[in-house]
Amino acid sequence: MDDSGALARLDRRLTECRACPRLVEWREEVARTKRAAFADQTYWGRPVPGFGPADARLAIIGLAPAAHGGNRTGRMFTGDRSGDVLYQALHDLGLASQPTSVAIDDGLELYGVRVTAPVHCAPPANKPTPGERDTCRAWLVSELTLLRPTLRAVVVLGAFGWQAALPALSEAGWTIPRPRPAFSHGAHVPLEGGLDLYGCFHVSQRNTFTGRLTPEMLRETLGAAARAAGLGQ
Repeated sequence: MDDSGALARLDRRLTECRACPRLVEWREEVARTKRAAFADQTYWGRPVPGFGPADARLAIIGLAPAAHGGNRTGRMFTGDRSGDVLYQALHDLGLASQPTSVAIDDGLELYGVRVTAPVHCAPPANKPTPGERDTCRAWLVSELTLLRPTLRAVVVLGAFGWQAALPALSEAGWTIPRPRPAFSHGAHVPLEGGLDLYGCFHVSQRNTFTGRLTPEMLRETLGAAARAAGLGQ
């Protein structure tokens, strides 16, 4: 069932959230001062909702929007180097309509994939606090609950996202093994309730520039998750 109306309503409510004073102050300050390269652009400067269809079979969970990426464009992983890597890989796998993502109205479509994050506001130094992560969890739980009828696989980018995703998945109705599985690149944990969980290094510049995460490694993990979700070739 495609509950697109309920997900759209959730996204609209999310964009009005002001629950974390530090994040509100930072996202709005960045939107006012801007980066010189984007001085002529109007920044989004609000919480960034997930992106992708309401009947997605695969979810990708990152960390938080980038100050001059999603916080500028209003769409997850759009307009920054991390998004360049992620959407290129999705396009290579036939899961995205184009390999680049530069603006919210650039025509990008995702096929069976929804991209989201445990923290929806850009944090200073790209580092949300555990308290901010926990405050934002209800949004992720609600999103996963709405996706649950069709969702068959989840790829979590990075250890921070993994720590946030496990309790959110539990609250959304899936059973998490005890002890909780540790994060690692290439981790694969089948969950009771019919969901395959995968770990992947984050597509941060620190990881992609140093070769800790290569395009091949990313495609391999996303491809395995896509096949588990019934999207793969």
